[in-house]
Amino acid sequence: MIKRIEKLEKENVLMRDVYCNTLMNMAEKDPRIVVLDADLMNSMGTMPFLKKYPERTFDCGVQEANMIGVAAGLSATGKIPYAHTFGPFASRRCFDQVFISAAYAKLNVRIIGSDPGITAAFNGGTHMPFEDIALMRTIPDITIIEPVDSIMLEDIIRQTKDQYGVFYIRLLRKNAIQIYEKDSTFEIGKGIILREGKDITIFCTGIMVSESLKAADLLEKEGISAKVVNIFTIKPIDEDLIIECAKQTGAIITAENHNVINGLGSAIAEVVVENYPVPIGRIGSQDLFGEVGPVDYLQKRFEMTAQDIANKAKEVITRK
Repeated sequence: MIKRIEKLEKENVLMRDVYCNTLMNMAEKDPRIVVLDADLMNSMGTMPFLKKYPERTFDCGVQEANMIGVAAGLSATGKIPYAHTFGPFASRRCFDQVFISAAYAKLNVRIIGSDPGITAAFNGGTHMPFEDIALMRTIPDITIIEPVDSIMLEDIIRQTKDQYGVFYIRLLRKNAIQIYEKDSTFEIGKGIILREGKDITIFCTGIMVSESLKAADLLEKEGISAKVVNIFTIKPIDEDLIIECAKQTGAIITAENHNVINGLGSAIAEVVVENYPVPIGRIGSQDLFGEVGPVDYLQKRFEMTAQDIANKAKEVITRK
């Protein structure tokens, strides 16, 4: 059952703490669970796991490609590895190892890429992954998930334990804006309608979910009815729901904290063009490198605010 929170507020728990606590709870019952990191255990908040399960924790140092190889090897011995590093290093830096050592070998590996897009903030352009989804989407059979809040994160992490394959989980480390009520459960591969509407559909993921809900409020004041859908599984994507929304509203906006090229926007555009073409607008990084700055500044800089979504929606509607 899924139920959304009406008032949008930041959670009082860190996503990284929920990640660690969930893994520790799971590891207590399942000895197969192991945790790997690339010299970022303090940053990711997984030191408690190390203290409780030192023999099941592997800090591979600043050797991300090697870490994926180690994770693949652990999987081959029957372990369930959860390997973390910052998003650009989990994708760009060790793409070949993810592709060959994990996916091509048909092993059972979970890769956690943290601080996606503008949430890298003061770590700047080198650490700001606008391309991680794009890279991972090209790997056959991989599952790509972006949990929006701690409620979803806990449920998804628990689910991945018993599902075989390679997973890329795009994870905000700090406080998320809560979207879902406690005890909500989610189905990997299925989108979630957060708000009904008839004039346009806003498909969104990650930190852009709350902005999309705010945009729908702005549009409502102008007499525009916007449906808001959280696509938290980017691959495999919910084609049936996308086609249904295209038919119902006749126009689409995508909102993502990622390059608009080969991310959520591209994935949805592919489904729409091949099945039920309607006008589309894409909100996200417009093929740009990242920058240094606070998240609120970067959100404006890369035109990822609720107002940007609302403006784009009005423009797209004129093309219906």
